[in-house]
Amino acid sequence: MLAVMKKILFSSMIVLALAACEDPYNREGVGFTGIDGEPRTLSDVPGAVGFLPPATNVPAELAVLPEVAVTTDATELEKVARVAIENGGRSDTSAVVLTGQDTNLFLSTVNVNGTLYGVLRTANNTTRIDNQIGANFGRNAEQFTGCLPAGDVYRKGSSGSSSGFAVPLNCS
Repeated sequence: MLAVMKKILFSSMIVLALAACEDPYNREGVGFTGIDGEPRTLSDVPGAVGFLPPATNVPAELAVLPEVAVTTDATELEKVARVAIENGGRSDTSAVVLTGQDTNLFLSTVNVNGTLYGVLRTANNTTRIDNQIGANFGRNAEQFTGCLPAGDVYRKGSSGSSSGFAVPLNCS
C-alpha cells in the first residue's frame, strides 16, 4: 500500500512541477502546433475587430472636458437643476456629442453650488425631444457619466417634450 502511495505522490509531484514551469497561454511545444507570434487578443486577429464594441467611451470623453461651474441663489432642487440645464454644453468643445436620428444631444457636467449634475440637452431651447429620453438618461446615468445618479431626473420643458435633462451625480 505504501509503495502505491509513493508512486501516486511521485507522479503528481512531477506533473505539478512541470505545470509550474510552463506559461499556460504558451501554445507551443509538445502537442501544439502553435507558431511564434500567435495572436492572443481579438485585436490581433484580422477581421475579429468587427465583433468588438465601438471605440467610443463616453465617460472617458466626458472626463476630459472641463465641468462648468455655476452659482445661483435658487435653493429648490428643480430650479437648481434648471440652471444646470441652461448652462450645459452646446458644442463639441464643452460636451460629448451624442448623434441621434433626429437631432444631436450634448452631454456635459455642470457644478451648481457644489452639486455636480449630468446634463443632457439639445443645442437650443427650441429643439425638443421626448421626455422618455430623459427617463432613460436617468436610469443609465452611470453608463453615460461614470458616476452614480444621486437623485431624480429634472427636465426643462413641457409634459410631452423637453429641451434638456439634469440628474445630480455622486462620483465618489
